[in-house]
Parts: sequence; C-alpha cells; structure tokens
Amino acid sequence: MQDDDLRASDYVEDRRGMGGMARGGLGIGAIIVLSLIGWATGIDPRYLINGAEQVTQSQAPYQSAPGQRGAPTDDVGQFVSRVLGETEDVWSQVLPDEMGRRYVKPVLVLYSGVTASGCGTAQSAMGPFYCPLDRKLYLDTSFFQDMRQRFGGGGKFAYAYVIAHEVGHHVQNLIGILPKVQEAERRAEQRDANALSVRTELMADCLAGVWAYHMNQRHGNLDENDVRQAVNTASAIGDDRLQRAGRGAVVPDSFTHGSSEQRARWLTVGLRQGSVRACDTFQR
Repeated sequence: MQDDDLRASDYVEDRRGMGGMARGGLGIGAIIVLSLIGWATGIDPRYLINGAEQVTQSQAPYQSAPGQRGAPTDDVGQFVSRVLGETEDVWSQVLPDEMGRRYVKPVLVLYSGVTASGCGTAQSAMGPFYCPLDRKLYLDTSFFQDMRQRFGGGGKFAYAYVIAHEVGHHVQNLIGILPKVQEAERRAEQRDANALSVRTELMADCLAGVWAYHMNQRHGNLDENDVRQAVNTASAIGDDRLQRAGRGAVVPDSFTHGSSEQRARWLTVGLRQGSVRACDTFQR
C-alpha cells in the first residue's frame, strides 16, 4: 500500500509517553497498586479498579490526559495520520452521497499502555476501539506489533484496515445504527446480545472495505498482495481462530466479532462493491 500521497489528518491526539489518567483521576500508579492487592487477596483486580473508578467519578469530573493535537512526526504516527486523513476525505464524500448524512471527523487518540476515554479506562490489552460517548478512536500502536507476532498479520494495508474498521464504527454511530444496537444489546439475553455484536463488527469490517475501495479509486495505491494481507488479518482475528488458539475449543454462541470466514468475507464485500448499502449485515 502506497501512502505517501495521502493527506495527513490534524485530528490525531498523541498521548504516547505521557502517562495516563483514568476516569475521575485514577492514575497508572493506583491501577498497579490495586492489581497487586488483587493478586495478594485473590480478588479479580478488575473489580477493585472499577470500584475505585466509581468512587472517583462521584468525587471528580472526567479527566482526559492531555495530548498534542495534530499530525505526529514519527513514522508510525505519520502513517496513522495519513490513513485517518484518507478516511476523512473518503467518508466526507461517500456518506452524504449514499446516506444523505454529513461526515463529522472523529479524533484518533494514540497512547501507550493506558489512558482515559469517555468509555472508561483504555488499556493496550483491549486492542483498538471506538468510544461513541466522546466520538474518539483509541489506538496503542503496539497492536501493530501484536498483529505481526501473535496474529500472523501485518503490512501497511492490514494496519490501515484496523484503523478503518474503528472508523467504520464511527460511521455506524453517525447514521444511527450503533445507538440502536447498543440499546437492543442491553435488553437482550447474552447469546442474542453477542449475535448483535457480531453483526455490528462485521458491518464495520465491510465499511473498512468500502473505504479501501474508494481510496484505491482515488489513488490506485493497492495491489493484490495488499488485499491478501488485509483479508488474512481479518481471518486471523476471527473469534473461532482466537478461541481455538486460546482455549482449544470454539463456542459460537460466545462470538462477539464473527468467525474468520465471516470477517474475511464481509471485508471482501466492501472491497468489491464499495457501497454502504452492501454492508447491511443485519438483513443477511
């Protein structure tokens, strides 16, 4: 994937190397202490951390670690910024044309290890995610290394797919799908909520493909090897493959992102058709 002629976005907030603050002022030090207490007492540290966050939330407003806004200067930061800029340019045209909606640019937060988000504490172990409450994307770029070493994926277009997938969730939010799904998930039994999550994630995969289709129409910067890398990555992070590798058994009712076959297929649908309407995973 050639990215030299992609426009860099100014909507990147770089918090890397700055340390993190959790919601309500719960910092990294407090998280470490609570983790040690949990280890010593046998209590799941997540419960201690969440409880402490709830206390601090009642005492102080949400605080976000400050970060430098604009295009970063390092190679990884510049790549992320250019990919984000291209998502802005593509969706600013496609979303009004297809859906009659104005595209509102999200902020992408780069961080290291842990930081605060509008949806709670962001940690690198969570992987990249989109928070609809503050309309920001959160990415610890060490995930790219994990893609190479743990998931067998990698390559510029594979990394771009990961970013475009999270932008896809932002598109879902703008067109009103994400709030409806989240409300339905809250009312549903766990198995049905998981199924809704799968459809949401597969749609985001397809929307990432739609973005790539239009980017390639604009720049002619993808080849067959790029597409193969992204499809292999989508397949590598399918729930069935991750479950089989992690615990040796596959439980389809517990899927939240979709199988390897589903993720690769829906990314390919977007890549081939380039249409938001082709990504209606809720009707198929």
